[in-house]
Amino acid sequence: MALYALLDFDTLQKYNVSIKEFCKKAKGLKAKILQYRDKNSTLKEKKERLKEIKKYWKKPLIINDEIELLNETDGIHIGQEDLEHYSLKFGISKYEFIKAIKEGSWEIKNDKFFISSSNSKKRKIIGLSTHNKEEILEANSLPLSYIGLGAYRKTSTKDTSNILGDKIIELINLSYHPVAVIGGVKIYDKIPAKFKVVGSDICKLISTQSKKKRILKKR
Repeated sequence: MALYALLDFDTLQKYNVSIKEFCKKAKGLKAKILQYRDKNSTLKEKKERLKEIKKYWKKPLIINDEIELLNETDGIHIGQEDLEHYSLKFGISKYEFIKAIKEGSWEIKNDKFFISSSNSKKRKIIGLSTHNKEEILEANSLPLSYIGLGAYRKTSTKDTSNILGDKIIELINLSYHPVAVIGGVKIYDKIPAKFKVVGSDICKLISTQSKKKRILKKR
């Protein structure tokens, strides 16, 4: 099991944690992948933050949802609704869309998605969120790099009406792809998956350590 760090910008602001602090702590925890998620900033702001993240993070970097920023990163993580949206928007099957992204044989011009025969771009990592048996079985037929599976437990950073808890172990075994367990995962949770996605827990850890330092200084 390895750590997949989720840098959620809203959560960083909530705990007053800088991008530099988060990346440093993620490296200290030996995270293998980092995902940047930002639901409220502009595209320009996200590009600037990606530049900052890459100053401190040299391992695989994933963008959440934003296909427009895919060339700035090593891959993308998308949700079920996003995959459906892109498939309908570009008029191609889910399989074709994922395959083109993964192989680097795609291009967007004038808001249209083109698939080229030559792989002129770098291959990308592509992950898909799943929440139940049916979505895992559909994901098995798609050329994904991994799936995200959750929510493991309740979390304040996303809607977690679907809590899997201990049922997640049975679902992990259904996947043909590597599994990243998401949603309310704690740093020291023991989960039999290739990755566990930890975000707010890292921020809480940094915030707690900062408070302890301030207390010691006052003494």
